[in-house]
Amino acid sequence: MTENNAHYVSRHAIDPKAAARMGTQELRDNFHVPGLFQAGKIELVYTHYDRMIVGGVMPTAAPLALEAIKPTGTKHFLDRRELIAVNIGGAGSVTTNNGSFKLGPRDMIYVGMGDGATFASDDANLPAKFYLLSAPAHQTHPTRHIGIGEAKRVDLGGQETSNERSIFQFIHPEGVKTCQLVVGMTQLAPGSVWNTMPCHVHDRRMEAYLYFDVPEAARVFHFLGEPTETRHVVMRNEEAVLSPVWSIHSGCGTSNYAFIWAMAGDNVDYTDVDMVSMDVLR
Repeated sequence: MTENNAHYVSRHAIDPKAAARMGTQELRDNFHVPGLFQAGKIELVYTHYDRMIVGGVMPTAAPLALEAIKPTGTKHFLDRRELIAVNIGGAGSVTTNNGSFKLGPRDMIYVGMGDGATFASDDANLPAKFYLLSAPAHQTHPTRHIGIGEAKRVDLGGQETSNERSIFQFIHPEGVKTCQLVVGMTQLAPGSVWNTMPCHVHDRRMEAYLYFDVPEAARVFHFLGEPTETRHVVMRNEEAVLSPVWSIHSGCGTSNYAFIWAMAGDNVDYTDVDMVSMDVLR
């Protein structure tokens, strides 16, 4: 559905028993999120997993303002929500009620409840691509820009397990405050293909992954489902996938890649996860 200058769709929540009975296309229809970055457009997916909105903005010659859509039930998009935007394209800017912020590749901005956001590209021929994540908010936190160099970096894994990677935590206890959004980025080293394995679930937070920097001929196999009833979804570059609270979220690619992970729910504690033993997976 198109409303104001945004096109949006809604995704209803799926329970694990229903997901276990789904075929390939049904899984993709419910969890796979393609086509977020369309030239000159705002694309949004309103999910019924903790009311998170996942979206993409790709401004070209003209700026694009984020306006309310029917599911938010408010006059303005951020009247009762907070927002995080991560730029995975060319240089651009985000203008809020609190000023304008330049976002280079892999920079992030947090926009607090009650603020606004208009997106622009520095060069229409090399447009910015803003990946959007929004969740309901209960109080206003200051709007903040975070460059990729300011993110908290954690290096994990190794070549012997094919998962050497760097995690960039944009939101953490010592940094930007949010109501419930937690967002970060993981970059896999050349020769490494696995992410989040051994895997985990967290019944208190849903999650979404955006895979990017995936070579044209490469694919990422994203695994979801209950630990004893797993399924996979084949992902191309710049596609997202939804992960309900009951599901694992892990991936393996035919090349190294990067992905942005985002959570919304009861808390913002990175360590609040329930690990899954490898001998449990099926």
